[in-house]
Amino acid sequence: MQIRVVLVLIGFTAVISQIVLMRELIVVFSGNEISLGLMLASWLLWTAVGSSVFGRLTARARNPRRLMASLEALIAIALPSTVMAARASRGMFQPLPGELLGPGAMLLISLTVLSCFCVLSGWLFAAGSRLFAGEMGTSTAEATGAVYLMEAIGSGAGGVVASLVLIRYFTGLEIALFMALLNLLAATAILPQPSAVQRHAMMAGLVGLFVFFIFPNIGWRLEATSLAKLWRGFRLVGVRNSIYGNLAVVETEGSRTVFENGLVLFNVPDPAAAEEGVHYALLEHPLPKSVLLIGGGVNGSLMQALEHPSLQRLDYVELDPAIIHLARDYFPKEWAPVAADPRVHVSNVDGRLFLKSTGARYDVIILNLPDPQTAQLNRFYTFEFFREAAQRLAPGGLLAFRLTAAENYISPELAEFLRCVNQTLQRVFPAVVTIPGDTVHFFAASHPGILVADAQGLLERLRSRHIQTNYVREYYIPFRMMPDRMADLESQIRPQPSTATNHDFAPIAYYYDVALWSARFGGAYRRFFRVIAQVHFGSLAAGAILVLTALAAMVRRFSSNRPRTSASLCVAAMGATLIGLEILLLLAFQAIYGYVYHQLAILIAAFMAGMAWGSWRGMLKPIKHGDIRALAGLQVLAAVSPLLLYLAFQMLAVVQNRLGLVLASQIVFPVLALCCGLIGGYQFPLASRVFFAGSDREARSPGALYALDLIGACAGALLFSVYLVPVFGFFKTALLMAIVNLAPAGLARLASNESEHEQKV
Repeated sequence: MQIRVVLVLIGFTAVISQIVLMRELIVVFSGNEISLGLMLASWLLWTAVGSSVFGRLTARARNPRRLMASLEALIAIALPSTVMAARASRGMFQPLPGELLGPGAMLLISLTVLSCFCVLSGWLFAAGSRLFAGEMGTSTAEATGAVYLMEAIGSGAGGVVASLVLIRYFTGLEIALFMALLNLLAATAILPQPSAVQRHAMMAGLVGLFVFFIFPNIGWRLEATSLAKLWRGFRLVGVRNSIYGNLAVVETEGSRTVFENGLVLFNVPDPAAAEEGVHYALLEHPLPKSVLLIGGGVNGSLMQALEHPSLQRLDYVELDPAIIHLARDYFPKEWAPVAADPRVHVSNVDGRLFLKSTGARYDVIILNLPDPQTAQLNRFYTFEFFREAAQRLAPGGLLAFRLTAAENYISPELAEFLRCVNQTLQRVFPAVVTIPGDTVHFFAASHPGILVADAQGLLERLRSRHIQTNYVREYYIPFRMMPDRMADLESQIRPQPSTATNHDFAPIAYYYDVALWSARFGGAYRRFFRVIAQVHFGSLAAGAILVLTALAAMVRRFSSNRPRTSASLCVAAMGATLIGLEILLLLAFQAIYGYVYHQLAILIAAFMAGMAWGSWRGMLKPIKHGDIRALAGLQVLAAVSPLLLYLAFQMLAVVQNRLGLVLASQIVFPVLALCCGLIGGYQFPLASRVFFAGSDREARSPGALYALDLIGACAGALLFSVYLVPVFGFFKTALLMAIVNLAPAGLARLASNESEHEQKV
């Protein structure tokens, strides 16, 4: 029982550490999905190295318990050290405070910072398999399957504990030290007779950690020192951790800036942004009485909106309640009048979920969010969101938002991005007006003749409402709305026949924005993203089929152990498929129901529970030559599953009634996640028996098969999050996943037929 608890701790530690370290690094990177993909790929790559390369050393260990205890102790040292290294890494690659890091620097930092901890984490799997086999008297195949099961149980539990408890109430360093304490306790428990040096070292570590938790001043000083390195060049005023990310308030030259996950959320004071955020939209309506503001109200935009005398109700939706707490504590001048105004109603909920659940209708809906730099933000610039917003507009109502642009020059990448958003907007709204500038304002109405496209009309409304402004006034409105400037912008962002529409399940605008972001770091990145975006899906699918066919032919021709090679390919393909299914599940859930964090944690837990259940069922399957045939069947199921998942998403997306939304989000989606995890979990013990069957040489590397699973997941993490889903959408990505899985399925089937033929002969 003691060993099983320690093995469960492997997955528990890995998942919590992954959440903590990725939250730390995404602040360093001011991150988007590219940074997440690079971090996840680095994590999986180093874990695979630890499981395979260093895992070979486990065969030479004379005392597996001592090796396991040593690795647990090293993990306890490595995790807090990695958190500190992540915070200090920005200064090494960022010559100027506030300068953005490019993809190359992100990859280098990820590979460097995560290397030590991830290698140890991967090595623990191999060491745990060796320990379990020796203690329980089982084969290597059975041991790896059992450890895979226990790691899955620990991972599911760790995801829930981290999401619902740890990151809510503790800093990243505190969580790291807590996990260090757990791993040191595990090391002392698994090694009942340590040497004097080991005993003294472990006791010193335990005493040190207990002192840290008993005397919090020590922890605060350490936290302050590491955060000062992270925010070098700024005066850090305050930090808040929430379930949605890291919030930091920094001060420079009399103004305060709020960063969320390293990205600028807003500045205070910033009267220009506050005025432009709401006044243009409200002036476009002749008599705005009810307004919905989604995001971006803390910087003063809410106060500006309340200046319009006709306003009777202002619903302000802000997903993260920690932002409201920051406003109350650090910006009382801007927030106190708003909080006291009875017209303002604040809701801490996702904007799309609010639109789905409210029965109210609005004269003006203002989307005051950053550009769609991430898949999460892209959900607010899709055809489906615009349609939902149109349904919540009162007669004569309008939708308004703005996107970062340029005052005098629109680059090809920027034009392509703006054309995509414009095309998507025009597919829902017949009347669209844009105002040029360093931010392009978009206004959309359900009927022609509602929107004002000339400066004089807006100025007349501004004067009649007696609103005192500094930036949205007679000096600036005519300049921004000069007829030649308006016509030039319209011609540059007019949709072309090749312009794609941005959808929830085909988030192409997010990809265009990422390509625009990458162009800041040099022509090489610009050319790379342009080339991969121009690849036709048919060509990509045909290329994948040719490569897989050639690989299958090589395996049949040159492999001396076809069942083992087939099992290897099946596990690698399944690793890529599982990460792809998880990404599709999470993105679809966000797109349909909004970012409901508790339920996303439940989805991840359900996925890991499915893996654990499947692994347990696979271990119970009788050992026989039919394992390879079962692998072939599972791989066919893996090929079909993404297509079935996409079909389920399409059916769930049309559910609009409240009961249906609750049932689908809280029951149907977790069941889908459970089923997806079940496929991968069931495969691993079967593949392990085939992989290790009748070979002492392979038995010396118990982490080899696990490493293949991680390598497949590494490739999938990069391809799905950065390229396939944004460029080709859900359906084509699912189709490509099916193609990738059919090749190992065919090889496994051929190996099964040959094995059965040999037994008959």
